[in-house]
Order: sequence, then structure tokens, then C-alpha cells
Amino acid sequence: MKELTPAERRALRARAHHLRPVVMIGEAGLTPLVLREIDASLRSHELIKIRVLGDDRVARAALISNICEALEASPVQQIGKILVIYRPSEKMEEARAAPRRGRKVRYRPKRSYQHDE
Repeated sequence: MKELTPAERRALRARAHHLRPVVMIGEAGLTPLVLREIDASLRSHELIKIRVLGDDRVARAALISNICEALEASPVQQIGKILVIYRPSEKMEEARAAPRRGRKVRYRPKRSYQHDE
């Protein structure tokens, strides 16, 4: 589990603001099927929201730590029954590490009136 800096956490919270929960954890708790679904969502989205339907606050706090430990993810935020989790995907890491090509300079032809004297 990678520890996020406060600046990274702030940027991820801003990115997650408009997201909707993609996984819901019901009364059965954290089952292997739920973990597999969270893992698949993290692979495709990197940053996800999870809704927990239980009312126990202590259980929700333990839940986010168990999820992050099992999936090597980082907790971003927990507000009420909503958990925000981040795990960088391999594809995104490769894209960030690849050098970017500069913007192509457009060819601007000289106009006939520029040298007309």
C-alpha cells in the first residue's frame, strides 16, 4: 500500500468528486467476489468510490484498511458510507512515463504582399 502525500490526496479527492460508486458492499460484508469486483474496477478506472450499506462506523474504517491491504491500493477519503480508493494502473504509469511529443509547428507560407515593394 503506497502512502499518498497530502497534495496527491487533494488532487485525487478533486478527481473523485464527480464519480459515482461503482461497487456496493452489503450486509454480507467483504466477500471474495466483492474483492474481485473492486480489483476489476481499480484495474479499469484507477480511482473508484465504494458505497458501504452497513451502519457500523468502526466496521467501515476496518473495511477500507482491509480492502487497501488486500488489493495494494491507497485510501483517499472516507465520508460517511462512501469510500474512495486509488491504485495506479500499469497502463497509466506507462503513459505517464512515456515522453510526450511536442506540438507540431504549422507551416505558414509567406504571403505575396509581405515582400511587395
